[in-house]
Amino acid sequence: MNMENWKSDRNGCKGLRIQDLEELERLKHSYLGVDNQALIKTFGRPDRVELVDKSQTFFFYFLEPSDNCDGVEIEKEPLRVLFRLNAISKVSEVTITTQNP
Repeated sequence: MNMENWKSDRNGCKGLRIQDLEELERLKHSYLGVDNQALIKTFGRPDRVELVDKSQTFFFYFLEPSDNCDGVEIEKEPLRVLFRLNAISKVSEVTITTQNP
Protein backbone atom coordinates (compact mmCIF):
# COMPACT_ATOMS: atom_id res chain seq x y z
CA MET A 1 0.00 0.00 0.00
CA ASN A 2 1.16 3.50 -0.77
CA MET A 3 0.86 5.12 2.66
CA GLU A 4 2.02 8.54 1.44
CA ASN A 5 -0.90 8.62 -1.02
CA TRP A 6 -3.21 7.30 1.70
CA LYS A 7 -2.26 10.01 4.20
CA SER A 8 -2.49 12.79 1.60
CA ASP A 9 -6.02 11.72 0.55
CA ARG A 10 -8.09 13.08 3.46
CA ASN A 11 -11.75 12.00 3.22
CA GLY A 12 -10.98 10.09 0.00
CA CYS A 13 -11.30 13.33 -2.01
CA LYS A 14 -8.45 12.60 -4.46
CA GLY A 15 -9.43 9.00 -5.19
CA LEU A 16 -6.02 7.65 -4.17
CA ARG A 17 -7.13 5.39 -1.31
CA ILE A 18 -9.54 3.35 -3.43
CA GLN A 19 -6.55 2.19 -5.51
CA ASP A 20 -5.36 0.15 -2.50
CA LEU A 21 -8.72 -1.57 -1.91
CA GLU A 22 -7.60 -5.08 -2.91
CA GLU A 23 -4.48 -4.90 -0.77
CA LEU A 24 -6.47 -3.49 2.14
CA GLU A 25 -8.95 -6.39 1.86
CA ARG A 26 -6.04 -8.81 1.98
CA LEU A 27 -4.31 -7.14 4.94
CA LYS A 28 -7.24 -5.98 7.07
CA HIS A 29 -7.08 -8.86 9.56
CA SER A 30 -3.42 -8.11 10.29
CA TYR A 31 -4.54 -4.91 12.06
CA LEU A 32 -6.55 -6.76 14.72
CA GLY A 33 -5.11 -6.08 18.16
CA VAL A 34 -3.21 -2.98 17.05
CA ASP A 35 -3.60 0.01 19.36
CA ASN A 36 -5.01 3.37 18.31
CA GLN A 37 -1.61 5.12 18.26
CA ALA A 38 -0.13 2.53 15.91
CA LEU A 39 -3.20 2.89 13.68
CA ILE A 40 -2.77 6.67 13.51
CA LYS A 41 0.95 6.25 12.83
CA THR A 42 0.19 3.87 9.95
CA PHE A 43 -2.90 5.47 8.36
CA GLY A 44 -2.72 9.06 9.60
CA ARG A 45 -5.41 10.88 11.54
CA PRO A 46 -8.84 9.30 10.96
CA ASP A 47 -11.31 11.17 8.75
CA ARG A 48 -13.96 10.73 11.40
CA VAL A 49 -14.03 9.33 14.94
CA GLU A 50 -17.25 8.09 16.49
CA LEU A 51 -17.57 7.24 20.16
CA VAL A 52 -20.38 4.69 20.47
CA ASP A 53 -20.26 4.26 24.21
CA LYS A 54 -17.52 4.25 26.81
CA SER A 55 -16.21 0.94 25.54
CA GLN A 56 -16.18 1.40 21.73
CA THR A 57 -14.74 3.87 19.28
CA PHE A 58 -14.80 3.76 15.49
CA PHE A 59 -12.10 5.25 13.27
CA PHE A 60 -13.40 6.04 9.76
CA TYR A 61 -11.12 6.30 6.73
CA PHE A 62 -13.02 7.10 3.53
CA LEU A 63 -12.00 5.25 0.37
CA GLU A 64 -14.42 7.18 -1.85
CA PRO A 65 -15.05 10.95 -1.64
CA SER A 66 -17.08 11.86 1.45
CA ASP A 67 -19.41 14.78 2.04
CA ASN A 68 -16.40 16.72 3.41
CA CYS A 69 -14.87 17.01 -0.07
CA ASP A 70 -15.25 20.33 -1.90
CA GLY A 71 -17.27 20.20 -5.10
CA VAL A 72 -18.37 16.59 -4.66
CA GLU A 73 -22.04 15.69 -4.67
CA ILE A 74 -22.72 12.53 -2.70
CA GLU A 75 -25.40 10.32 -4.26
CA LYS A 76 -24.74 7.29 -2.07
CA GLU A 77 -22.81 6.57 1.12
CA PRO A 78 -19.08 6.41 0.30
CA LEU A 79 -17.05 3.26 0.80
CA ARG A 80 -14.99 3.44 3.99
CA VAL A 81 -12.78 1.40 6.25
CA LEU A 82 -14.06 1.14 9.81
CA PHE A 83 -11.72 0.21 12.60
CA ARG A 84 -13.64 -0.72 15.77
CA LEU A 85 -11.58 -0.11 18.89
CA ASN A 86 -12.46 -1.68 22.22
CA ALA A 87 -12.26 -0.16 25.73
CA ILE A 88 -8.47 -0.51 25.83
CA SER A 89 -8.06 1.18 22.41
CA LYS A 90 -7.16 -1.99 20.53
CA VAL A 91 -8.63 -2.83 17.11
CA SER A 92 -11.27 -5.53 17.53
CA GLU A 93 -12.81 -5.41 14.04
CA VAL A 94 -11.93 -4.08 10.58
CA THR A 95 -14.76 -3.62 8.08
CA ILE A 96 -14.86 -2.18 4.56
CA THR A 97 -18.40 -0.96 4.01
CA THR A 98 -20.75 1.83 2.95
CA GLN A 99 -22.80 1.39 6.14
CA ASN A 100 -22.44 3.42 9.32
CA PRO A 101 -21.83 1.46 12.53
